[in-house]
Amino acid sequence: MIVRHIQCNMIAPRLDAGVPSDRSWSRGWRETWETPAAVHATVAFRLFLAGALAFFLLSLPGCKKETTPPVEVTVQAEHPEQGSISEHIAVDAILAPLAQAAIEPKITAPVRKFYVQRGARVKEGELLAVLENADLAAAALDNKGSYVAAQAAYDTATKAQVPEDVQKAELDYAQAKANLDLNTSIVNSRKQLFAEGAIPGRDLDTAQAALVQAQAAYDTASKHLESMKAVTRESSLKAAEGQLSSAEGKLKGAEAQVSYSEIHSPINGVVTDRPLFAGETAAAGAPLLTVMDTSSLLAKTHIAQSVVQLMKVGDEAQIQVPGVTDPVAAKVSLISPALDPGSTTVEVWLRIDNKTGKLKVGTPVKALITGKTVQNAWKIPGSAVITAQDGAKSVMVIGSDSAAHKKTVTLGIADGDDVQILNNSLSPSDNVITSGAYGLDEGTKVKIGPAEGSDEAKPEASKGEDKNKE
Repeated sequence: MIVRHIQCNMIAPRLDAGVPSDRSWSRGWRETWETPAAVHATVAFRLFLAGALAFFLLSLPGCKKETTPPVEVTVQAEHPEQGSISEHIAVDAILAPLAQAAIEPKITAPVRKFYVQRGARVKEGELLAVLENADLAAAALDNKGSYVAAQAAYDTATKAQVPEDVQKAELDYAQAKANLDLNTSIVNSRKQLFAEGAIPGRDLDTAQAALVQAQAAYDTASKHLESMKAVTRESSLKAAEGQLSSAEGKLKGAEAQVSYSEIHSPINGVVTDRPLFAGETAAAGAPLLTVMDTSSLLAKTHIAQSVVQLMKVGDEAQIQVPGVTDPVAAKVSLISPALDPGSTTVEVWLRIDNKTGKLKVGTPVKALITGKTVQNAWKIPGSAVITAQDGAKSVMVIGSDSAAHKKTVTLGIADGDDVQILNNSLSPSDNVITSGAYGLDEGTKVKIGPAEGSDEAKPEASKGEDKNKE
């Protein structure tokens, strides 16, 4: 409906309308209008027109003076609540395996056969692949023969040669001693006979010369026996043992080379990478297979030192994984004792159970770690807090005059939805505006009602539309 407003300051018609003013009229006409009766009629007519015009103007809607009603802003509000509140630390993380082994062969050789495919579950010690090893097996066999020969030589030296040498030295010593004793007795008897004059002096000299020779032979045999027992026997045994050890070492080295051609898994897990196929040459030092233990995963992240001070091993956490509707439970398993020198942050590990294998290594995730918890804390919704340009925190409360009033507050722990109020910044009776406080001036009249677009506001809006239609 279109309503036309007529301005009150419109130009009124001339009050002398209907009265002839043409100077060309005849004098008779002028005389007629200038009579007393005509003058009274003219005045009455003018008064009638003025009254009618005033009544018409006063009856127009646009000419009434309207009073502006006070503005009321609809807001939502609630009182501070008392309860427990926990600090939640939101960080980005990357999922990593609990254990990982990039298996690299120690020799360069073609791959003879693979026993696993990518995705296969393996156990610790399980054979995964075999490299060509015919030349290595031949070298091991040659060294084994050398070892057997060294073993036989050692047995001969320890069980035959050395004992025989010792026994011969003992016999030589015994014979030299017996010869010495015999010559000693002959010299003594001949000395007695020579003194009695029974034999010539030449026989005594011959006996004494034989004694000297016997004494020399005895001394030689004695020293040989001592050296055989003290040095020669021990040296001979060590020499034989050394040759055996050398042969054994060469054999073990050759067997180790053969064992390097067999690739075994060092951990329990899943084969996640196998870049080569059978027949291709595996280079020493290049990964041939990768095995990961994904029964549990680690969400690794870096957090500022000031935040980590409030955390401890065992704290609960929630992991939001892309594509997974419900958050996954986790726990803090490691807090690095040192700062990362590059970023000056602390590395934190969150352990996640993954026995079903649903989560994948390398996935970027969002982690929410539960930190410090305060019991019986006063808290309000975080949406009620207003931050000034200087960083000061405040809220708007509804006073007894139904107006909004600004109140400065001191905040504590924030858990995402609620924030803790410290130092009795608010009282339980304060009605804090939780929605609609932004941009409100001090003293603005407010009323509590549903937010625009909410289900509670829709019925009222529909009622207003029905009234307009009527």
